[in-house]
Amino acid sequence: MRFAIVAMTMALAAQDKVDMAAMMAKAKKFTEPGAGHKALEKFLGTWTVDQRFVMAGKEGKPEMGEQKCDWALTGRFIECKLSGQMMGRPMESRMIIGYDNFKMSYRMVTFNTIDTAMNTAEGDMTRDGKALIMYGTLDEYLTGEHDKMVKYLWRFESADSHRFEVHDLPIGEQNTMVILVRSTRKK
Repeated sequence: MRFAIVAMTMALAAQDKVDMAAMMAKAKKFTEPGAGHKALEKFLGTWTVDQRFVMAGKEGKPEMGEQKCDWALTGRFIECKLSGQMMGRPMESRMIIGYDNFKMSYRMVTFNTIDTAMNTAEGDMTRDGKALIMYGTLDEYLTGEHDKMVKYLWRFESADSHRFEVHDLPIGEQNTMVILVRSTRKK
């Protein structure tokens, strides 16, 4: 789709005798990876994960797994593949995450073998670069809730560890975390 838009833009530019070099220079800030993409390198690597449900502020039993994160398209998008246990069953999940220069925000899509949903979210890195906060929606099939607001939060504790939290926002203002995943880089 984007290739078609670029082709149409080029055709219109040729018809209107627009300065194509100036147009391409202007487009570069939206089409080339930059600092937002560089920040994604925090995800790269192989990680041991400890994931658990959290209810009313109390962490459940940990279930172990492994996550591998690598560039899906070098310098642009990262794909993370997680395999492990969830609710005592084998589980796999995928996350694609990137930075959208035009929207000036991080975007992600996740999907897994626990259900058939594709969840999306959008957000920003904190000014200090120590956390990435995204907001999105998900469907809660057990309760019949559609488009429930959730917050996804990564806390980058060090180069070799981070934690990922899922917060169920309709719960209220306290004890909203429902999933916690601790990741430690494999050496």
